[in-house]
Amino acid sequence: MKTLFLVRHAKSSRDDPSLPDRQRQLDDRGRNDASKMGKRLTDRGVDPDLLMSSPALRALTTAQLIADEIGYKRKDIVLDERLYASSSDNLLAMICALDDRLDRVMLFGHNPEFTDLAHRLSSTIIDMPTCAIAEFCFDAKTWADVAEIGPAKVRMDAPKR
Repeated sequence: MKTLFLVRHAKSSRDDPSLPDRQRQLDDRGRNDASKMGKRLTDRGVDPDLLMSSPALRALTTAQLIADEIGYKRKDIVLDERLYASSSDNLLAMICALDDRLDRVMLFGHNPEFTDLAHRLSSTIIDMPTCAIAEFCFDAKTWADVAEIGPAKVRMDAPKR
């Protein structure tokens, strides 16, 4: 069984229009939402093998706040440029190339590509609001199989649910 979590970054601030896009920070609501979603994951016993984040500050901060709640070490979060300004095709190719020794992987990134990929994997998902978590469980032995089969189970959660 392979489990993929797609986590859209939490609500970011646009207070400083001079900041480059990659440097936008989470606002207070975003910080609270990320902690709340991390607590929900902890309550469900979610224990990922790997957290990978876009290098954009708002995505990385979301990953760090969730990592704190689920007991994952911040220093072990892997930054991957492919999670920033990508496409659903590129994201899926990246997922298919994951190390098969990993069973539960959590990716932190952006819209529209995360919603596009989530919808591609399950037509029931049409939108991923900020800090939403889409969870896909695949009856597969390898990550490469994920592109060929549909998920056996899909779960979607967001702060306002």
